[in-house]
Amino acid sequence: MVRHAYFFGYGSLVNRTTHGFGGARPARLSGWRRVWRHTTLRPVAYLTVVPDDDAEIDGLIAPVPGADWPALDAREAAYVRAPAADQVRHDLPHSPEIAVYTIPEGHHGAPTAAHPILLSYIDVVVQGYLHEFGEDGVARFFDTTGGWDAPVLDDRAAPRYPRHRGLSDAERALTDAHLACVGAPRIAATG
Repeated sequence: MVRHAYFFGYGSLVNRTTHGFGGARPARLSGWRRVWRHTTLRPVAYLTVVPDDDAEIDGLIAPVPGADWPALDAREAAYVRAPAADQVRHDLPHSPEIAVYTIPEGHHGAPTAAHPILLSYIDVVVQGYLHEFGEDGVARFFDTTGGWDAPVLDDRAAPRYPRHRGLSDAERALTDAHLACVGAPRIAATG
């Protein structure tokens, strides 16, 4: 029997406009908590998941055609793939192989002013959650993500995130309102 391969996306992969993986559908991952982290492999912070028996997060699953992982592995180069099939709730009629990308323990640290979160990255993630799960889904994204005490670099005028997207005024306002609620400190982009 052929097992279908899927990934579980919990950050920018929730925004379907950032990838070409068709057949994506909403799902929930339990046993993992989403957090902002940085590694020496990237100059800025980004999302990862860490094991947490009490956590559950929204996201998307999508098939990896032919179980050919190299393109997705390249996009997620700072991560490793972890099996997660038994921890994902979905509406598929079959039981696929499902992987989640995570930074291995001991290879990441809390974001700093030298390694901030990019606002253009947050915007892409929030846009994805809004389109997939509505405003309640955006609220759950903020509530189920740790590390909001990290500095957020306001790079909207000149986005540094490579998959940045155009946002409506309402989408920007939604992101800004949630960042204010979680008390995320913003720093101005220079140069």
